[in-house]
Amino acid sequence: MADKQSAEEQIEKTPEPAPTPGRSKDEVALELMKFIAVQTGYGKGFSSGAGFQGKPGSRTPEEYADALLQLFEKCRTVIGNGR
Repeated sequence: MADKQSAEEQIEKTPEPAPTPGRSKDEVALELMKFIAVQTGYGKGFSSGAGFQGKPGSRTPEEYADALLQLFEKCRTVIGNGR
């Protein structure tokens, strides 16, 4: 029984490791947005035909940026940081 008590005392005396800072919800939403955009080509404006992808559409960089910002807002909402 003495061994058990000393083990419990040692556990109590052992300092707990400092908590590692977690990722913020915005960081998680950004990673989700990047994953979706890369995997799907989201916002690039491809015109597609029957069963294949056509040539890139005529999206301006501003339209592409707007599409990515909209996707980020959707990701924030899903993660729980939406407005």
